[in-house]
Amino acid sequence: MTFRQGLFNMSSDSHLFRTGEQMERKGYTRDGNIYRSLDAEDYLPLYEGKMVHHYDHRWAAYDGPRTRDIPAAEKQDPEGFVCGRYWVRCGDVQEVLEPPEWDRGWLLGIRDVTNSTVERTIVGGALPVSAVGNNLPLWIAGAEPRAVLPGLLSSLVCDYTARLKVGGTHLNFFIAKQIPVIPPDVFAESAPWNCGESLRDWFLPRILELTYTAWDLQPFARECGHGGPPFRWDVHRRFLLRCEIDAACFHLYLPADEQGGWRAARVADGCPHDETPDQLAELTEYFPTAREAVAYIMDTFSILRRRDEAAHGKYRTKHVILERYDAMQHAMATGQPYRTILDPEPADPSCCHPPRPD
Repeated sequence: MTFRQGLFNMSSDSHLFRTGEQMERKGYTRDGNIYRSLDAEDYLPLYEGKMVHHYDHRWAAYDGPRTRDIPAAEKQDPEGFVCGRYWVRCGDVQEVLEPPEWDRGWLLGIRDVTNSTVERTIVGGALPVSAVGNNLPLWIAGAEPRAVLPGLLSSLVCDYTARLKVGGTHLNFFIAKQIPVIPPDVFAESAPWNCGESLRDWFLPRILELTYTAWDLQPFARECGHGGPPFRWDVHRRFLLRCEIDAACFHLYLPADEQGGWRAARVADGCPHDETPDQLAELTEYFPTAREAVAYIMDTFSILRRRDEAAHGKYRTKHVILERYDAMQHAMATGQPYRTILDPEPADPSCCHPPRPD
């Protein structure tokens, strides 16, 4: 992993920024959220932290001097896009962006401003190659499967570890480097709840369907092996997809044996050191099983709990994640493959928008 404070400093690089009004006065026309000219370079939108969220590069857009949240109805449009306050010349973006990331066509941006008391601490996701401000640092993965990383960082268990480390209002890089992330080579191994499928092949369809909801993230889809249209923004499916990913991440981060008892953490599984018998005994004293640790972690997200209870009369997210966690545990115990609750299955072509006309 390498880290960058965005691509442009919002203060010292402001001489490179242009507003939409300035671009139009110069004769540029807007194509989506890119300003184009027949005889000059394109200008790319400048993304800021408040514009992105988990699996959502269209979280908010600037409407004049302020941002507005994009409602789900607008996200149904696969041609939809968001505009920032400013645009930056394409050549200036290409000059500061390393060739592999430019050629890849998508970036991973994580908000800088955060704290340990908000609903979520790690907030961000995949976005198209564009200009990026310093309040949206870029996290650049050097190994495959890169497309899995947004899913790991969006998980509740990964977020929980970050909340224990963030003491101020910024997710500084020295904190980011302490966040435990499953090593890339682990994803070549079989999913414990489905031995006939690698972890990579289990995670990617779910992350793909959640992320690829508009044509401008087509490069991300191609990296996932998908050449079709974007997926429809289905609120119910998105909730279930995220719950399955969270349940799977809990199994990876809190290893249990086939009967649900604790399994000692090992370097071979990506841990920094082998867990000693004394450490495992101390853990078991507080949490007799891994499932009890999962329930405890879910209860620490108090804002998420209150919102669920206000909307559904119960902590729905915790209920469904534990249900999926139990189903995966049952699959591990019986040797029968885990069956998704999604119908059709994740990233099924029937969930896509129609292809673009030729």
